[in-house]
Parts: sequence; structure tokens; C-alpha cells
Amino acid sequence: MTSVSPPTESRRAHPAGVGVAVPTGGINVRIVATGLLLFMAAVFVTAKYYQDVHPAVGFVRAFAEAAMVGGLADWFAVTALFRHPMGLPIPHTAIVPRNKNRIGDTLARFLLTNFLLPRLIARKMQTVDVAGAVGKFLSQPAEGGGRLRLGASRIIADGLGALDQQRLGGMVKSAIADRLRELDVAPLLGQALQAALAEGRHQPLLDAMVKWGSKTLDLNEHLIHQMVHDNSGAIVRFTGLDESISNRIVAGLSKLLSEMAVDETHPIRIRVEEGLAKLALDLQHDPEMQEKVARVRDELLDNPAVKRWLDGLWEQGRGALLRAARDPETMLAGRIGELVTQFGAMLGEDRAIKRTLNRYARRAVVGAVDSYGETALKLVSDTIRGWDAKTITDRLENAVGDDLQFIRINGTLVGGLVGVLIHTIDIWI
Repeated sequence: MTSVSPPTESRRAHPAGVGVAVPTGGINVRIVATGLLLFMAAVFVTAKYYQDVHPAVGFVRAFAEAAMVGGLADWFAVTALFRHPMGLPIPHTAIVPRNKNRIGDTLARFLLTNFLLPRLIARKMQTVDVAGAVGKFLSQPAEGGGRLRLGASRIIADGLGALDQQRLGGMVKSAIADRLRELDVAPLLGQALQAALAEGRHQPLLDAMVKWGSKTLDLNEHLIHQMVHDNSGAIVRFTGLDESISNRIVAGLSKLLSEMAVDETHPIRIRVEEGLAKLALDLQHDPEMQEKVARVRDELLDNPAVKRWLDGLWEQGRGALLRAARDPETMLAGRIGELVTQFGAMLGEDRAIKRTLNRYARRAVVGAVDSYGETALKLVSDTIRGWDAKTITDRLENAVGDDLQFIRINGTLVGGLVGVLIHTIDIWI
């Protein structure tokens, strides 16, 4: 038997699904199907008029007659799906308009029982590498172009905006604190101090300390006089020696600080440098000193003020990242772009992070389906119920497209071939 199927171009030309009432070009195929039916009627009349001319005309007549029957039958079937044929209220016609509510309920129930089951979604999500896809998307900007710029910024902005900020902030701050606790601070401080001493970068600090000492001495000179006066005996105070002693003390200290300020080789400065050099070595090699520094580090991290500082640091960083993420032009520019690319590479290579992110994505999707699946399907059902009969008829008919008319064409041709077969059998009998 011969059948006609719609060309590939026609199928690709109408990808719209139900709910998008767009022109599909079906009117042209409808004209072809109707024209073929009328042509068969003309052939039948002509063949009947000339059936005595030659026996072969009988085959033509049989083909045309059966083709009309097949074409009319399929026209009736196709039309009965969406409306009453010729406007006649024939039973079991206009099937779609009469059953639109049941169609909506059945469609929603079909989706719920076959697609939106949490266990099915969970099983499917186990094979989906969300972290790998996101990592590849973020780490290959050359392939993404503007799509990457827009997509990456949208992913980061939406993700930061949607996540539980209290929980996420707690995780970030805890991770920072844990990383700082693991950091061996003492050797780093010792190396930095040793390098500063070797390059003479400590001299400005010593100069500043000497200047601070001179200024402090000038501002508190009266306290020295008062201390000497209070600790002197009555005879010393009576003779005025306490004031002379205090003046000598102030003058001596002032001279000492002045000499230290201009002489970098002053013995006291040398002693301070020797003490700093020993401290640098102890920080790098003395376990007892390193333990003391570690205790100070932990005490600082446990201090409420430091915790508040970490809170502010997280909020500032999150706010800055959100502002940058919402601006696609700057999202991938400069350092932020490098961080995004590095983050994408890390997602593609770090198995632990990838497993954690995939588990979070799976739980999020399954949780959303479990919580809102029935609500979404009720929306489908209620939307279809809200359509009037003409709307749902037009949208379903447009969604099917030319295929309905090709059913009529195929019915006409197949009916004609069956008519020829029956006529042949009739002649043989």
C-alpha cells in the first residue's frame, strides 16, 4: 500500500506545543486533502461515463469510488475530534470540546504518575552531573561568549539570592575560621620578621616608637615629677632635691631618646634588633613559642569581636558579589572573571565538592517536586478547564498541525488501493 507522510521540513516548521496558538500552515494541506477528494469525485463521474470504453476504466472507477469513501470517512473522523461535522450534533463528535475538563485532569494525572514522582526524579538526578555541567559552563568562557556572561551572572545571583543566607553564611564563616585555625601562623610571622630585619624595614618602626616615646615623655613630664616627689623623704622634699632629681631623670630620658632617634647603631636599638632577631628564630623553630602563638590565634578567633568582624566580612563580600553578578558586563571582567573561571575548574576537578553540590541539587529538585508537584499539575488542570471550547480546539489542532490533513490524504489513497484490490478480486471470482 502507498501512504503519504508529511515532509521533514513541514514537521520542523511547527515545533510549537499545546498552549501556543500559532499558525502552522495546515490550511494549505487542508486544501490539498479537500482538492484530492473532489478530484476523486470527478474521476469517478468521468470513469462511470466511459466505463464501457475499456475494461481498465473499471479499475479507475473502483479506485476513485473507494478513495471517496476513504477520504470522506477520514474527514469525518478528523473533524469529529474537534467539532460537529457540517454543524450536525451527531453523537460522539466534537470529542475534544466536550471532554476538555477530563482531558486536563487526565493529562495532569498522567504527568503526576509517570513523570513527577519523587523517586523517579531522584533516580534520574543520580545520573545528572549538575556540578560538572556548571563547572564546564563557568570554566570555558571562550565557548560561552555573551551567553556565558549572562548565564554565569544569573546563576550566581539567583543562587546567592535563593540559598538560606543564615545557613550559607554560617558555613562560609565556619570554613574561614577552620582554615585559619589550621594555619600555622608562627613560622609565617617569623619569616616575615626575619625578612623585614634583613632588609632594614624595621627601622621606620623603631623610629616611630622613639618619636612616640619622646612625645609621651613631653606630655607626661609632670607625672615623673610627681612620682619622685611622692617617693622622696621629707628632708629631700624640704631641700628641693626631689625636683632636681626629677629634672635630671626627664633630661636623661629625653637625651637618650634623642640619641636613639638619630643613631641607628645606638646600643639600645641594637639590643632591640637582637631581641627581634631572636623572636624571629623562636617563631620559626621553638615549639613552645609556636604553641603560645597558636593559643593566641585561637583566642582571637573565639573572641566575639572577631566573630562580628567575620559576620561583617561575609555580608560585605556577599553584597559585593551580588552587585557584580547582577551586572553581566562586569561579572566576568578582571579578578571576578578569573575567580569564576577558577571556581568552574574546581567544580570539574574536585570530587568532594562535585559530590556535595550534586547531592544538594538532587535534594533540592526532589524536594521541590515533592512539595510543589501536585500544585503545578493542578495549575495545568485548572488552566485547561479555564479555556473555552474554541481555545482548546484551536490549540490542540494547531499543535497536531498538518498531520491531521495527511491522515485524510492517506485515507483517500489507501481507500483507492483497497477499492482496486476488491474490484480485482470481484473480476477473478
